[in-house]
Amino acid sequence: MKMPVSYKDFAKDPVKALLFITLSAIGYLYIDNKMNYQDQVDNCYTKTEVLEEKVETMNTQMRKSDSALAVAVTKLEILVKLNKIEDL
Repeated sequence: MKMPVSYKDFAKDPVKALLFITLSAIGYLYIDNKMNYQDQVDNCYTKTEVLEEKVETMNTQMRKSDSALAVAVTKLEILVKLNKIEDL
């Protein structure tokens, strides 16, 4: 593999050679950062889907619990009105 900047070019004009190497490194780091950022976005999207599913499951369970509690309270109020049990 031939290097894009030979030693002869580097010795003749080291500033341009160093700028070329620096620009190449910055370009690589920019692309690498973009790829890592996209991976993070994909991971967050997956986590969000899982958490939304858990929230929906918990909401369903909470509605069932609220319904059961409402039935129990209503039955208790009826029994209290009929004097079958003492007031709490």
